[in-house]
Amino acid sequence: MAKTNAGRFFEDYKLGDVIVHAVPRTVAEGERALYHALYPARHALYSSDEFARDCGLEGSPIDDLAAFHVVFGKTVPDVSLNAVANLGYAEGRWVKPVFPGDTLRSVSEVIGLKQNSNGKSGVVWVYTRGFNQMGEVVLEYVRWVMVRKKDLDAPAPDTVIPELRAAIPAEDLLIPEGLDFTQYDFEQSGEPHRWGDYEVGEKIDHVDGVTIEEAEHMMATRLWQNTAKVHFDATFRPDGQRLIYGGHVISMARALSFNGLANAQMIVGLNGGAHANPCFAGDTIKAWTEVLDKAETPAPGVGAIRLRLVATKGGEPFALKGEDGKYAPEVLLDIDYWALMPM
Repeated sequence: MAKTNAGRFFEDYKLGDVIVHAVPRTVAEGERALYHALYPARHALYSSDEFARDCGLEGSPIDDLAAFHVVFGKTVPDVSLNAVANLGYAEGRWVKPVFPGDTLRSVSEVIGLKQNSNGKSGVVWVYTRGFNQMGEVVLEYVRWVMVRKKDLDAPAPDTVIPELRAAIPAEDLLIPEGLDFTQYDFEQSGEPHRWGDYEVGEKIDHVDGVTIEEAEHMMATRLWQNTAKVHFDATFRPDGQRLIYGGHVISMARALSFNGLANAQMIVGLNGGAHANPCFAGDTIKAWTEVLDKAETPAPGVGAIRLRLVATKGGEPFALKGEDGKYAPEVLLDIDYWALMPM
């Protein structure tokens, strides 16, 4: 009997399957240190216990995207080990902050299937939840991924494409208990710009750039136990290049967005996202943001701001798609999220 696991192929997924992912992981302070070593991440709420306590929290949480990567990484051996590409995200909500000492685990349900016309691969939609040690949901999201078929003669499943909301309504966002920005320290946060200073339609060039290093990408992918072959095995792709994990690009772009959005503190919603073009070591990532929407929240001094974050590997700022409606070749990432900001 074979002891090793070659991973699931497209024909192995069935609608309604519930997958309990291994392995639970306790997140310690080292996670924050490594995250901040990999990215120029410096949002105050995730850097200082004292700043976080002044904002009504028990201490500084682990960065929202670090928590996302931990939950996401656990799903890879069961969902995307044999992936061609991770295609997109929707309906993501950060339900509770993750603090050092929390133990995270992940569970996914298959909610959609569609075989591609070439008969060699198909798209799988999964709804994933991350839980802490108390069984509380800390994060939930939908993603879809293109997966290879192993048996090309396996019959195609009935096509089921889930209906997903284009955006999470502001009233459905979950604000962390106790969060209070009425005593927010703008000097310590790094910028004076508050919720009222941003206008819908405004675009912000984040100016800075970071060149992607192979070693840092490999460290990040191992840190979150992401075992997708396209990120590790240079022989797995015809061009002999290891594909940079999309989460690495997301975190880099979010960190670059500090310059202009230092007070967009907590990420609470993921409306949608697409990895528009592949990223490889040596690419230099830059980022820009468009303000899509704003909303008040019931939390004291806390506003919600909906942002479109775009990561590029060159080209002019604010270029996104060509006349054919396709992403420009230099666009790496297009992600739509809600963040919390002092009013």
